[in-house]
Amino acid sequence: MKKTVAVVGAGLVGSGWGIVFARANYHTRLFDPSASVRDGILPWAERSLGDLAEAGLIENPADVLSRLTVTDTLEEALDGASYIQESVFETVEAKKKVSLAIDAVMQPSAVVGSSSSGIPASRFTEGCRNRGRFLIAHPVNPPHLVPVVELVPAPWTDADATIAARDLMQAVGQAPVTLTREIDGFILNRLQGALLMEAWALYHDGYASLADIDATISHGLGLRWSFMGPFETIDLNAPGGISDYASRLGPMYAGQVRHPPPGPWAAETVARAETERRAAIAAGDLAKRRDWRDRMLTRLAAFKKDAGLGT
Repeated sequence: MKKTVAVVGAGLVGSGWGIVFARANYHTRLFDPSASVRDGILPWAERSLGDLAEAGLIENPADVLSRLTVTDTLEEALDGASYIQESVFETVEAKKKVSLAIDAVMQPSAVVGSSSSGIPASRFTEGCRNRGRFLIAHPVNPPHLVPVVELVPAPWTDADATIAARDLMQAVGQAPVTLTREIDGFILNRLQGALLMEAWALYHDGYASLADIDATISHGLGLRWSFMGPFETIDLNAPGGISDYASRLGPMYAGQVRHPPPGPWAAETVARAETERRAAIAAGDLAKRRDWRDRMLTRLAAFKKDAGLGT
């Protein structure tokens, strides 16, 4: 019996999800309302699978590609699918519209995970008749190279749906993180947001350039964070472990925490950052740089696999 999943919304994130499922032997149907997006899915997947094969992360890219099917309708994509990954545009309106459309044709026993980056499922699934089968399954972009997935149930999500989603993510080689309840931004983007807020504040106040702030992460903290989290990091950074670290450095960190006023980043600071970044890389070269990023992530994934640091 075929193991069938569906991906609804097949941009960069959705297409990455397609590779995640197909390389784990799931027959994967992908649908996007845009014909141009649909036309680009398989050529992109073929190139990406070639990169994975070159890095030793998959053995038969053609076999994986054969399990990807692009459909012209939502109904075709969802037919017989036991799991559905929704990856449409990040607005409540778009999420609500697609959730209702999925709800109308899905199998009642299927589970629907949304790739929402920070909007809880309760904001767009309440009106679904099968709302107990919907939850957040938020990946990092690109999901086929960065395995963490945040699973966030709505107040009405069935417990067995969350368990099924976690089991599936483990089965396809992802690293699921299950939240006990909803919170805006979930865990990943709240942690990333705290770092970004301080990075913007340091840049706004003129303490360092964007490049030097980036270097602090890419050549410093990021090297450790690529294979261990912040709690394990500090547990290893004091002779007596995490409690010793808290005793030694907790007061210092408490004194450094800022409480900036609510609101978006200052427009003039963003404009200055844009000028600095465009001097480093032209807007027309961003797509090439994203390809470079993905190649670096592929090599990192291969290293972690060889080092036994995979999921």
